Amino acid sequence: MDRSRKIFVAGHRGMVGSAIVRRLEAEGFNNLLTRDRSQLDLMNESAVAKFFLEEKPTVVICAAAKVGGIKANNDYPVQFLLDNLRIQNNVIHSAHESGVRKLLFLGSSCIYPKFAPQPIPETALLSGPLEPTNEAYAIAKIAGIKLCQAYCRQHGRNFISAMPTNLYGPNDNFDLETSHVLAALIRKAHEAKMRNEQNLIVWGTGKPRREFLHVEDLASACLLLMEKYDSPEIINVGYGEDISIRELAELICDVVGFNGELAWDTSKPDGTPRKLLDVSKLGALGWRPAISLKDGIARTYQWFRANCV
Repeated sequence: MDRSRKIFVAGHRGMVGSAIVRRLEAEGFNNLLTRDRSQLDLMNESAVAKFFLEEKPTVVICAAAKVGGIKANNDYPVQFLLDNLRIQNNVIHSAHESGVRKLLFLGSSCIYPKFAPQPIPETALLSGPLEPTNEAYAIAKIAGIKLCQAYCRQHGRNFISAMPTNLYGPNDNFDLETSHVLAALIRKAHEAKMRNEQNLIVWGTGKPRREFLHVEDLASACLLLMEKYDSPEIINVGYGEDISIRELAELICDVVGFNGELAWDTSKPDGTPRKLLDVSKLGALGWRPAISLKDGIARTYQWFRANCV
């Protein structure tokens, strides 16, 4: 891909978007286009249309979304559905109207059914009921996938969709009300350590299994997809291995240095029993993750201490 192409990274202030910007800059891309929320409200259809017509980006990476963990998804389904539909519809439609050559839409592994086969192949999409606790977000992301595919089919657009697994890393959200599990556990373990507490309370039973990918690895996969992947069919981006929530909590406690006991609040939901992506399609393109889970957690904890404490 030409390093001088004008690339618009939607959502560049978030964990994913900021990692993608860092990766593109490191690889010599020198014409990046970014706007924060005060400069461009992606939920404002006319503002997004005006931006695209004036700036005319050649490539678009749609990393903008309203995201959150089980609690936030469960408490605010209306916002998760409407906000994400508005953001992605505006960006994808304006990309088409302004003649963008290639667009990468970032979805989520939660698009797959609650009881999908493991590891989850891309063909599992729409093959069964979704996990109720994040159904609104999942439906919005599925709509984004289908909109990209519709523009491919009806207008010949090169709009591709990647489905990342659970992500973590610098610029993650560590707010206990809205964060995902790994970031929440880092904060809880750190605060429990600082207070010399004896117990760390964790939601659920600890039995569900999850896959975690460092956001810097996602960024490298996104660049590869922009350069080598042109199919409207979705493609998974994952680490290739999973871990139980209990094992994750123990690993985080080890990295953080919390020596107390784990206490499981089984009144809280577990979510999907297991979620591991089949990443054979991406592997066939020559991509592999570079950051181990323990190393990635250590890096993330270092960033948390430098920026959130």
